[in-house]
Amino acid sequence: MRVGERDLTGDGGARASGRMQAETRVLLWMCLLVAVNQLGFGGVVPALPLYAKSFGVSASAIGLSVGVYGLARFFVAAPSGQLADRLGRRSTLALGGLVTALGNFWCAYASSYPEFIMARFIAGAGAGLIVTTGQIVLADITTPERRGRTMAIYQGVFIFAAGIGPFPGGLLAEHFGLAAPFIAYASAGTVAAGLAWFAVAETREMARAKSLHAPGMGPSFAMQVRRLGALPGYVLVCIVALINAVARTGGLFNVIPLLGSLRLGLSVSAIGFALALGSVIGLGAAYPSGMLVDHFGRKAVIVPATVISGASMLLFCFAPSYVWFVAASVVWGLASSIGGAAPASYAADCSPPGMNATTMSLFRMVGDAGYVLGPVVLGLIADYLGPEIALVVAASLLIVIGAVFAWRAPETYRAKAALRAG
Repeated sequence: MRVGERDLTGDGGARASGRMQAETRVLLWMCLLVAVNQLGFGGVVPALPLYAKSFGVSASAIGLSVGVYGLARFFVAAPSGQLADRLGRRSTLALGGLVTALGNFWCAYASSYPEFIMARFIAGAGAGLIVTTGQIVLADITTPERRGRTMAIYQGVFIFAAGIGPFPGGLLAEHFGLAAPFIAYASAGTVAAGLAWFAVAETREMARAKSLHAPGMGPSFAMQVRRLGALPGYVLVCIVALINAVARTGGLFNVIPLLGSLRLGLSVSAIGFALALGSVIGLGAAYPSGMLVDHFGRKAVIVPATVISGASMLLFCFAPSYVWFVAASVVWGLASSIGGAAPASYAADCSPPGMNATTMSLFRMVGDAGYVLGPVVLGLIADYLGPEIALVVAASLLIVIGAVFAWRAPETYRAKAALRAG
């Protein structure tokens, strides 16, 4: 039934109500799963650069400890989509939780920097299975009319948990040592695996029901990639995800903690508190931003959120005191929360029927490339030109891609347009 079309039989209303209830149940369990997992991920953020530095390596090598995590996510993104189609969403999520636990336990007990890097790769592979499959699940259960709000709730929890994690993670590192947050993340991965297996409903058949092809008879993976690559808006939203990941992992997770420590003399817990506060405040903007995405369109949110994220990098760069550092974190948290759901919603809108797994896994793969490039590239810039220049580069990239998206990307959904079409 199209938006604005009346149901005269009552059966359609009952079916719609049943779909809404099923969507809500899946969404709630996915939010709990991702909150547990991302709380562990965020917990290692303030300790990670210092833990890597304890092996006696440079800033660019510290960046590698962040980048290799993204490299693993990049490599497993496309296979995650294929696994989600073959094994099912639930099994792939559970596998991701177990691999996450294994990698982080190894990180905690690594005896050398190369061993630590290998362990970070394993941990990143587990995270890649979870974050990619999670977005596939959301694409399965949503329709364009409610996609922005559903994605916003999920992304809000995702960003909030990752953002609040540095505070308890910083306290753990200060009181129990730099390896403690990795043990906590391993425990979180184990809990996430249990939630995936015992609580999350399988959604693969929802996607297959929308497909125009019989199971196993659809286009090949290569054909799906070519079809998606021919969509300018899809390509551009993938680049938006890429640049946001560069800024987040290269700037927020790598350069900014070092800048706060070296220039402002901040402790690990003070840095963690500032980053956590931004996420707490940003969480309040998550659902309203989803409503904006569903009403005014995806593009109307993506563009300003991306540009404001760039402005927050400049605030971090020139912050003269801890108060300004906290203010920069709040601006970043708000922009990340507001813009968190819109790119994923835009990508899901672009998905042809039956191609949710490929569409969302490729979207994640391009974004995860930023997790590889960001820490290494911005780390090298910080080594040779200084951390301030690295943050200016991150800010410039965000502002430029925001402008290009505003210029070239078509809008994929507006509520008013859908009502007129109905």
